[in-house]
Amino acid sequence: LLCAIFGLLSVTTVCGNLLVITSVIYFRQLHTPTHYLILSLAVADLLVGVIVLPFSAILIVDPCMYLQAFICQVRNRCDMFLGATSILNLCCISVDRYHAVCQPLKYRMIINVRVTVGMILVSWCLPVLIGIGLSANDPKFQKKCHFFFQNPNLLFLLLSVVGFFYVPAVIILTTYLKILIVAQRQARAIENAACLSRKPGERISKTQSKATRTLMVVIGIFLLCWTPFCFCTTFNSLSNKTIPFNVIDAFKWIGWSNSMLNPFVYAFFYSWFRSAFRMIISGQIFQ
Repeated sequence: LLCAIFGLLSVTTVCGNLLVITSVIYFRQLHTPTHYLILSLAVADLLVGVIVLPFSAILIVDPCMYLQAFICQVRNRCDMFLGATSILNLCCISVDRYHAVCQPLKYRMIINVRVTVGMILVSWCLPVLIGIGLSANDPKFQKKCHFFFQNPNLLFLLLSVVGFFYVPAVIILTTYLKILIVAQRQARAIENAACLSRKPGERISKTQSKATRTLMVVIGIFLLCWTPFCFCTTFNSLSNKTIPFNVIDAFKWIGWSNSMLNPFVYAFFYSWFRSAFRMIISGQIFQ
């Protein structure tokens, strides 16, 4: 049963992110700074489904296997690196959407290909530097099969959790709430200027409802996936490890599920991605 659940989670994660990657690479209409950020997120989430999830499943189902030490180290390093990269990419996407909605006239000047490449490089390089710091602060980490956020060095652990979760979470919450406020204000202005409907309130309410629903899904899924794990690891370190590691491991799997849900959240909400997915799945791109 565990193999079936873990296998389904891994396959769904890989297939969903492969659709996003293929769409952005193949269709020129998606060669924009925003979609480059989504592409970077999809690559990180794809690697989570290819490396982290299968190796974690192997360690749970067969913890006494011959290559346990090697698989454990690969899982630990990739888990830290790819999980942090995925969260930082989510943060960059929220900043991009903030400038697109709140500063549309300056958007192309602020967010261009060069800036986008810089954000992607930071999202991928910063976790590498943190990983080097992890080895320096915990020399015995090489011999342990614990997760990155179970590092016994309390100060380094807190700094890592703050940098990889709390700060990105605050940025994502702040930017998306600001986007929601501005989007509602723009909807009212457009409705009042155009007067296209006999019932202005009805049209405005539909626009606001859709914007609110989309942003609540984006914020809610991210927080539901990662908040339990990060809160538990923080509390566990401050309370001298009172929470069982099995509970933390279960919350970690919930956090990994964010890599499976990201393609649905950040791609399926857009009509051009849905059209691209239909063309890929039906084989029309080969015609």
